[in-house]
Amino acid sequence: MKPPRFQYEAPLTLDEALSRMAELGDGAKVIAGGQSLMPAMNMRLAAPEVLVDLRRLEALRGIRELPDGGIEAGALTTHATFERSELLQRRMPLIPAVMRFVAHPQIRNRGTIGGSLAHADPAAEWQAVCIALEATIVVASSQGRRRIKAVDFTQDVYATDLQAGELIVAIEFPAWPSTRRWGFEEVSRRMGDFAMTGVICTLDVDAGGRCTQARCVVFAATACPVVVDAAPGLLVGRVVNDTAIGAVADAARDAVQPMSDHHASAEYRKELVHALTSRVLRKALSS
Repeated sequence: MKPPRFQYEAPLTLDEALSRMAELGDGAKVIAGGQSLMPAMNMRLAAPEVLVDLRRLEALRGIRELPDGGIEAGALTTHATFERSELLQRRMPLIPAVMRFVAHPQIRNRGTIGGSLAHADPAAEWQAVCIALEATIVVASSQGRRRIKAVDFTQDVYATDLQAGELIVAIEFPAWPSTRRWGFEEVSRRMGDFAMTGVICTLDVDAGGRCTQARCVVFAATACPVVVDAAPGLLVGRVVNDTAIGAVADAARDAVQPMSDHHASAEYRKELVHALTSRVLRKALSS
């Protein structure tokens, strides 16, 4: 299938892109990697009058270490760049590990973090990664910039807090503590397919083996990723054992109200949440 007719623009600077987005309003769509938008246009699910291509904005690419030890990534940074980053493999190994599960190599070579977050597909990994790592989404418009906590950014299926004329320009990840451990798993029909359910957990464990921080995020089971609010209360301040892991897995299952679709039933997804949470916490402890 072919997309409907559209006007094409490729601004050379961010200011030019923001100015054009303000002028064009709802008639324009931004394209970054194009791995979500172009299929939607080909299937006539999207029909923008003007396509604003950001690929010439080199300032929005790359991964940089911040003075406080955090990481900043430009919105046009590809999944493959995260996967191969030696900096992240040393400082935030969760991110490269998760990227290996994003679609297929061809898509990882073109798809971008900003495009994925703006698209807000419930099964996409980036939303859950950013929430698990308490990232901040930096957005810009012709009126200025604002910073949005990742947990507040995604609002529903394909719906975000982006306002008219705004673009994601960067994502900021807080520094990764030396005591951090992590685990990640997802279930899909085939490697590279969208996840049916996934879980990410991070634990900070002190020298005495006690948990000082815990965060568990479930994704692909519901419209938006779900933070298991009960996890810190069940884990922090104690040595994590099988009983605590079982309690968090129970809490995770209770925290989600999964959707049913042609991939899996809600009941099956609930059981996946329980099993994956238990498995991921054990992985975190052994990492």
